[in-house]
Amino acid sequence: MPTTPEMSMDMTTVGDTGLLETLQHEVALFARRAEQTRLGGVGQVRNSMDRAAYLLLNRLDKEGPMGVKALAGSMGIDSSTVTRQVAPLVDTGLVKRTSHPEDGRAVVLQLSPRGLARLEEVRTSRRRLMAELTEDWTPQERAAFCSLLTRFNGALSARQAPQGGAAGREPGAPDSLGSQDSPGSPGCPAS
Repeated sequence: MPTTPEMSMDMTTVGDTGLLETLQHEVALFARRAEQTRLGGVGQVRNSMDRAAYLLLNRLDKEGPMGVKALAGSMGIDSSTVTRQVAPLVDTGLVKRTSHPEDGRAVVLQLSPRGLARLEEVRTSRRRLMAELTEDWTPQERAAFCSLLTRFNGALSARQAPQGGAAGREPGAPDSLGSQDSPGSPGCPAS
């Protein structure tokens, strides 16, 4: 029988309460610190790309050109939010608006060569930061952390998604908590 959040809360034991309290506190601290640093990486590109821009550019890189509605749907956000977030990316030349190849009346968003180069700079910087933060971890610890964080973010996405949907998921793209879609996805080796 599936459990509901209310049932899950009833099933926690007194021993779990302390652990769950610590977990929620650590997640809150992580979220604050991640936002403060924006997990921006190291070097010149540190803190130079906000989360929304990173996720949009990453999505366009992974999935290719698409319209605003498709991009919004794949990211689990509404079209007006995507439109607002994409505007500065277009203005700075990181994203191009082009005609749809099959329907010239429709517009698609595409990562520009400049956008791809910038995205790669930020990815490299963020990988260096992750390496620094986990330099004293074993490869198994890194893989286990990545797997558990992926699982945790998947549970958060599933909770936020409408019935049967996957709103809020970021397949293959690190989100604000740094997760990936699955333990076997790039950057998160299976443990």
